Amino acid sequence: MEVTWWGHATCTVEDSGVRVLTDPLFAPRLAHLRRRRGALPPAEAARADVALVSHLHADHLHPPSLARLAPGTRLVVPRGALRAVAGLRRLAGPLRITEVEPGDELKVGGVVVRAVPAAHDGRRLPWGPHRSPALGYVVRGTARTYFAGDTGLFDGMADAVGEVELALLPVGGWGPYLGHGHLDARRAAQVLAALAPRAAVPVHYGTYWPIGMDAVRPHEFHAPGDEFVRQAARIAPRVVVHRLGHGERVRPEVTGDR
Repeated sequence: MEVTWWGHATCTVEDSGVRVLTDPLFAPRLAHLRRRRGALPPAEAARADVALVSHLHADHLHPPSLARLAPGTRLVVPRGALRAVAGLRRLAGPLRITEVEPGDELKVGGVVVRAVPAAHDGRRLPWGPHRSPALGYVVRGTARTYFAGDTGLFDGMADAVGEVELALLPVGGWGPYLGHGHLDARRAAQVLAALAPRAAVPVHYGTYWPIGMDAVRPHEFHAPGDEFVRQAARIAPRVVVHRLGHGERVRPEVTGDR
């Protein structure tokens, strides 16, 4: 199996002949955010058998990026997303959209995708009262890969996620301060200690930043990946951490006897 990090929370997981794409975001700018690091993902990044959307925030559910997926691509979104996001409804013809909630499973080729809980605000902000659950996903093929989406630590997290070999964990954000329902590098390392995967890839950092705020707490943009490596070595030393650059891929050794 192979993992590519395209930036922010966008990854491609290739397992059992299936290409799984997470939270596609291919924009140079999104509202007050601009992409500060890494070239825009190439056309290859939009090629997927199934795309997983973790929650309704605009940097995770981005209809213009989803429109780049090939017609017929399976798109998995939190339950209620179609009601809450008009731009998503317009894609319901070209894309095969499935709404899920924690505990739901679906089979795509040689993998099974299971939705798991996340501790994060699932609303489509700032518009409307509609709520959808924020989700993570476990992709089970030759390995079990956990994509956390956006989440904070929560009671029962290890039981909800289950046994996994690879964890794709958010370790930062897109602004100088992390709000409630996020992991920083230290808390993400605590998740590793709880889940005990074989390998991890830090995501959701070092890509987008608010326009005009380059000099405000710049370490929150640059440092989370390296800090996660340091914290993981201290808190979860048996986990191999792969800190990828934008567009870089890795084949972690996650199969075989534990």
